Amino acid sequence: MKVTIVSDVFGEPNNGTTIAAMHLIKALSEKGHTVRILCPDKDKKHLANYFVVGTFDFGPFNTIVDKNGVKLAKGDTVTIARALHDTDEVHIMMPFALGRKTLKIAHRLGIPASAGFHVQAENVTSHLFNWMDSRFINLIVYHNFYDHFYKGVDAIHYPTQFIRDTFEKAVKHTTPGYVISNGVSKDFHHKDIVRPADVDHKFVILCTGRFSKEKKQRLLIKAWALSKHKDDIQVVFAGEGPRLEEMKREATKCGVSPIYRFFTRPELVDAINCSDLYVHTSEVEIEAISCLEAISCGIVPVINDSPKSATRYFALTPNNLFSLNNPTDLAKKIDYWIEHPEEREKNIALYAPFAHRFDFDHCMEEMEKMILNVAALGPAKKEKLGIKKNG
Repeated sequence: MKVTIVSDVFGEPNNGTTIAAMHLIKALSEKGHTVRILCPDKDKKHLANYFVVGTFDFGPFNTIVDKNGVKLAKGDTVTIARALHDTDEVHIMMPFALGRKTLKIAHRLGIPASAGFHVQAENVTSHLFNWMDSRFINLIVYHNFYDHFYKGVDAIHYPTQFIRDTFEKAVKHTTPGYVISNGVSKDFHHKDIVRPADVDHKFVILCTGRFSKEKKQRLLIKAWALSKHKDDIQVVFAGEGPRLEEMKREATKCGVSPIYRFFTRPELVDAINCSDLYVHTSEVEIEAISCLEAISCGIVPVINDSPKSATRYFALTPNNLFSLNNPTDLAKKIDYWIEHPEEREKNIALYAPFAHRFDFDHCMEEMEKMILNVAALGPAKKEKLGIKKNG
């Protein structure tokens, strides 16, 4: 089977959508399928099966886009047509310009299409005039996604039931959805690690994710300052993003010194295994593979109890959850796990079977099944349009 994967954002693996796309491309290729990639990553321009389009110039807003480490792709008709030629199915990662133009051309060619749901409305509105908390504006975003993109695809991949329910409630439509986790790579597992000297005698708390408004990392900085064990703690923020300087100012104000670092995948596995606790501060989250990666390595999580986040459903006990955006309650949960090491060991054992639900190979098999089901619609679509089999 020939599959074309379309991603408006691609390149450095510094965001969940790019990582999910890379995982799917790798999995389908290993299963023997021919995979084409339509994306804006100019570094891939001369590689086989890559079709590269340009990116938008946002003028005065380029600084905001650049700080987020992404480039949004243009819908280049000629390049899209080349990428779709003779393909059996197209899977589109995002509901933006490149994806929308690709879907229109796929319709004209009788090519069936599936799409991923990797963007919450708040991921957009958090960067626009502080509209993240506006229910009305977020509903407008979801309706735009549906009316101009998702209602035209044959299947939607939702990483969690939470985001499927959220979207369908917002747009008041049932969709042709498949709920499939993005899966946790087998690279993430428990291993014995010799800790670096600078954290060897500390209680290490890890927080992974982009430094952006909706991720709320400042909550952990404030909670650290409120902890009874403040001097015994070392917080590590694994990531990068536009809110780094703001986080540094907050840390200085609170009298704490976090470690900020972007880790490669092998380094991240080691960093997780060097940690005693994982804190997930994000208020907006479709799935949070980063939290699942920590759980898969045998690290106890403490998660923000946000109604805009699927991650709260990963909490197996009350002490794995802290009150919405509440640093005081987060400090209490941190202190609990520091003061009850035996309970931490029990919690690790409790999470062991939970982690197996997100086995990467199983998730990729389910993704392949979805794409094969959608591809099977191709002959009927082409017949309806009067397109010959190889036309």
